[in-house]
Amino acid sequence: MTPTAATLDPHPRLRPRGSNQEGVRQYNERVVLQTIRLHGALPKADLARLTHLSPQTVSIIIERLLEDDLVIKQAPVRGKVGQPSVPISLNPDGAFSVGIKVGRRNMDALLVDFTGRVRQRHTLPYPWPDPDTLFDDIARHVTQLQAHLHDTLGAAKADRLLGVGVAAPFSLGGWQTLLGMPEAKARTWQAIDIPTRMQDTTRLPVHFVKDTSAACVAELVAGRGRSVPTFLYVFVDTFIGGGLVIDSHLRGGIHGNAGAVGSLPLSPARAGQPTTPAQLLSVASLVNLEQAFEVAGLDPMAAYDERAMHSPWHEHTAAWVAQTARGIAMAVNTTACVLDLEGVIVDGSFSRGLLASLLAGVQNALAEYNWEGIFQPQVMGGMIGSDARALGGALMPLYANFAPDRELFLKLEA
Repeated sequence: MTPTAATLDPHPRLRPRGSNQEGVRQYNERVVLQTIRLHGALPKADLARLTHLSPQTVSIIIERLLEDDLVIKQAPVRGKVGQPSVPISLNPDGAFSVGIKVGRRNMDALLVDFTGRVRQRHTLPYPWPDPDTLFDDIARHVTQLQAHLHDTLGAAKADRLLGVGVAAPFSLGGWQTLLGMPEAKARTWQAIDIPTRMQDTTRLPVHFVKDTSAACVAELVAGRGRSVPTFLYVFVDTFIGGGLVIDSHLRGGIHGNAGAVGSLPLSPARAGQPTTPAQLLSVASLVNLEQAFEVAGLDPMAAYDERAMHSPWHEHTAAWVAQTARGIAMAVNTTACVLDLEGVIVDGSFSRGLLASLLAGVQNALAEYNWEGIFQPQVMGGMIGSDARALGGALMPLYANFAPDRELFLKLEA
């Protein structure tokens, strides 16, 4: 998740003031912005209380942020003793970023504003990602989003696009047999440095993050993660994966694979066995639901939309839910034995109806485990859904430019 040198913006929106003392001012500006992002519109008095800055310092900071067009004043709140308070909120047009999700079934491109709201989206479906054409497709979609921003805000504000955050699996050529990807294409992906290619694709600063980590980031800063400091994150997509958050820090581990629940074995290995134990992703991924639909002569892409919960797909969906719920419950129990989790957040690239069904199945399956000696974490549904990976990618340039902590997303508390 460490940005390359090319990701450093030569024209940061919060202008450096040139001295150590001025550097502290910039840090305090970021603290104020982060407080507004986490708590919503606030009057200056509340900002001073939450940031532990003096009211005078907060007033000076707000004036500078207003000049930079990063915050706006809301309507005065009347009805209390004394002068009416004026809530200060983030200016949605203050800055923008692009989030790119390179998935195994489609590519999503989102234009995200300063508040984290999606302003424009593009989606490119495919049976599998083609390394010979995908980067040109991404460049085309980024150009279209830039043109939309230019047409919407005008040339004077076009420089408010800070960069591109790319979320993709570490190995897009992996598990090619399940995807039906030609072996030659899979070998090509193994030789591609995705961050470098993405930097060559666009003239904007580029940040790269593992796709499931990006989804976890989105939930951490814009979903239930705001109120759950320690949780296991499970994201069900073409392949199931996840992330790990401890004390509001996203933990990647030495190799960036912390929370990679998809690789958990489904049974113990035994001496002399002809094959190694199957992994969770082999039974609890949406590609399995795709295959069940295809065998039944149904559109496999219904796994990703509302059709999965209706006839004639629902019969096959119910069987998949039962199997997947048991697998996720096993992952929850195993992880809870090693980490003292507060909660588990489950989300995925499917309908909210399918998420509700899966959560109910997980709760039922958890009841079959012995929890003596360990704490059973609460299982919750995620709030972001299919946009989680692209949104997490888009948040990276915003946080790189405006969060108090330069270690992106690893701390939420100012």
